[in-house]
Amino acid sequence: MPDDLSPEERHELESIRRRKQELLQDIQRLKDEIAEVTTEIESLGLTEERKSMQRNKQMIMGRKKFNMDPKKGIRFLIDSSLLKNTSNDIGQFLYKGEGLNKTAIGDYLGERDDFNIQVLHAFLELHEFTDLNLVQALRQFLWSFRLPGEAQKIDRMMEAFARRYCRCNPGVFQSTDTCYVLSFAVIMLNTSLHNPNVKDKPSVQRFTAMNRGINDGGDLPEELLRNLYDSIKNEPFKIPEDDGNDLTHTFFNPDREGWLLKLGGGRVKTWKRRWFILTDNCLYYFEYTTDKEPRGIIPLENLNIREVDDSKKPNCFELFISDHKDQVIKACKTEADGRVVEGNHTFYRISAPTAEEKDEWMNSIKAAISKDPFYEMLATRKKKVSSLKGL
Repeated sequence: MPDDLSPEERHELESIRRRKQELLQDIQRLKDEIAEVTTEIESLGLTEERKSMQRNKQMIMGRKKFNMDPKKGIRFLIDSSLLKNTSNDIGQFLYKGEGLNKTAIGDYLGERDDFNIQVLHAFLELHEFTDLNLVQALRQFLWSFRLPGEAQKIDRMMEAFARRYCRCNPGVFQSTDTCYVLSFAVIMLNTSLHNPNVKDKPSVQRFTAMNRGINDGGDLPEELLRNLYDSIKNEPFKIPEDDGNDLTHTFFNPDREGWLLKLGGGRVKTWKRRWFILTDNCLYYFEYTTDKEPRGIIPLENLNIREVDDSKKPNCFELFISDHKDQVIKACKTEADGRVVEGNHTFYRISAPTAEEKDEWMNSIKAAISKDPFYEMLATRKKKVSSLKGL
């Protein structure tokens, strides 16, 4: 402190220095708080992103399960909190139809359970038929799913359609029965006019005659019937081209498929021949190529793959979790009684028929393996901690 300062000036300077020090401390404290809040915000963002990724993956899995078994798929989505257990929520899910097999939608909507019937009506409430003629409404309705082959299911679905159409267009028909009968007549007309195996094509006069007296004993306007006939003749119904084979739809264009041997995870290690399909970052295996559902599903997220030697089988490779030797891989399998249970493998050992196929499978799986950023962050943090301990 300068010697030429008066006592008052010295006191004032000390006061300024103390205040400066307090301000610097306040600034540092604010910097620390900002850094802490920024870290929390970044962490929250990563957590929400991870939750969103997980939710999307579960939704994809739920759609696949629905395509293989509609009831099990719906149950999975409800248990995963991706669908509410209400007819309206499920009806909207089926109406949107994103990633869903239209044959599976038709099978579910046609079930006779009270709840399924409620879903069917909720599904139809989402269809707007106001001011559409019957053919236009049928085109819209029949494109949203594929009619099942079972007569009772078709009956329930067409009955529900007729009720919805009549509510949207009061006064067009005397009753829902009229709409129901005419709807079937239109569908049959579509088949007769556009199926090449039907040689005797009905004329508009025959179609009109066939539908006399169906309007509560009276006749429908001939102009209405002619318009329906012309509409179908000029443009057939577009029916969704599902062939009814859920597997073909669900596993369309896989990354790779073929027969492999898999080492069992039970006490007695036995090799079993399975049909493997690699698609959507998952490895599915089946007992037979014609099976409706896979025997097991192995999500490839955060797994690694390596070539291994086995004393009993050639051309082997393994799927495993890096740095977690004893951790069970997150996978599931179907028991003989139909129960779906978690797998108990800490690694999956697989044998290919030839060395060439082994290399092809390994390359395809490597390309499909995905990483969860959460695990990468955790691994980076562990490495950092280990390096600090070594100092």
